[in-house]
Amino acid sequence: MFEIESKKPSEIILSTKTTTVKIDIDDSSIDANLNVGVIHGPGEFEIGEISLRGIATPSQRVIYDAEIGGVHIGIIGNIEENLDDIVADILCTSSVRAVREIEPKLVVSMGNVDGMVSELKLTARTEKKLKIKNLDSLPASKEVVVLN
Repeated sequence: MFEIESKKPSEIILSTKTTTVKIDIDDSSIDANLNVGVIHGPGEFEIGEISLRGIATPSQRVIYDAEIGGVHIGIIGNIEENLDDIVADILCTSSVRAVREIEPKLVVSMGNVDGMVSELKLTARTEKKLKIKNLDSLPASKEVVVLN
């Protein structure tokens, strides 16, 4: 089981029982309270039970593909580059185009949720934290969640 939360629009926090990782799309950083400090830029990282892959885009930004217990989480914010590199059961984004191309089971809104839900013809629900047990616990049809 793991949790997803967000304290600001550019940031996603992934937490397991033993590991917490904060990913900030705006400054392409991963903060997991490691001895080496904050990680910036692309690369592949294993932090506790969380596998992370930072993918560089042509515009010098980074999108992230995380995997926890067989569940893939794409963290891309409003970036619409390198979408073919992301396979996500859960997609953290503000891009309608990304939702349509990647086709996740669950969307975590990182921006204008009103425009997203109207364009995708979905409804949104608000949660403080999103708790995910496993891949089978994800919704059968696409949902949008707003974290606050």
